[in-house]
Amino acid sequence: MWFLFPALLINVLIILIPALLTVAMAFVTWDGVSDPTFAGLDNFRAIFADQVFFSALLNNLKWTAIFLTIPIIMGLVAASLLLIVRRGRTFFQIVYFLPAIIATVVTARVWQGMIYNPDTGLVGWLRIFGLHLDDPLAHPSTALFAVASVDLWHWWGFLTVIFFAALRQVDVSQIEAARLDGARYFQLMRYILLPAIRPTIGLMMIMTVIWSFLAFDFVYILTQGGPAFSSEVLSTLSYRYAFYNFTVGPAAAVALVISLFGLVATVFYIRVQQREVQS
Repeated sequence: MWFLFPALLINVLIILIPALLTVAMAFVTWDGVSDPTFAGLDNFRAIFADQVFFSALLNNLKWTAIFLTIPIIMGLVAASLLLIVRRGRTFFQIVYFLPAIIATVVTARVWQGMIYNPDTGLVGWLRIFGLHLDDPLAHPSTALFAVASVDLWHWWGFLTVIFFAALRQVDVSQIEAARLDGARYFQLMRYILLPAIRPTIGLMMIMTVIWSFLAFDFVYILTQGGPAFSSEVLSTLSYRYAFYNFTVGPAAAVALVISLFGLVATVFYIRVQQREVQS
């Protein structure tokens, strides 16, 4: 128990107590200064009556759908190629992983100034080829996808390194036997490699769902949820409630909704893991 006590103490102080306080604040009316008063379910009624909440929820679902497909596919393909290519493997791992260690503020500003800027960025240079494009961050129809592209570039290399580490644990004899039987790349991936690293893929998909609903930094830096709330997500909406409107109760209610999605994803993963252990 003495060995467990330091870790338990840290978790209680940093995780449990703030979580309980967030739950409590979801049921009170508080502006952050005056004394809080009990409000029952009024905060949840307020956010459910707000159309921006459902717009932010839909954006989160779109964000999750994007990150459950594109970066995972890119990561699997790149990791499988790293498994095949031996010369320069370490160099490519560093290149792929580099975006994950760059500060999100730096990444966002680089994309905003060097890619999306219609005057000095890549979007502006495309005018040479007759393409007159505007800043995708400034249009409601493209803002969310433009921000997601930045986070995708930041994220897929991390998945590549994780998947590559898992692929290196696959029994080499299985791969060689499949090659001797005439298996090509897609057959090797389908019947040997993907089934072997299925637990890793499942874990990364669950973590992607959780992190997708926690998306905040790139959205806030690049668009702050705009234009016209087109890139608003639940985390930026919670921030808006708390520090723009000074309504802490609705902010905590939105935070509980975010936690609910993460909890569902975690329970689903644990159930799948238990079934695999039992089978």
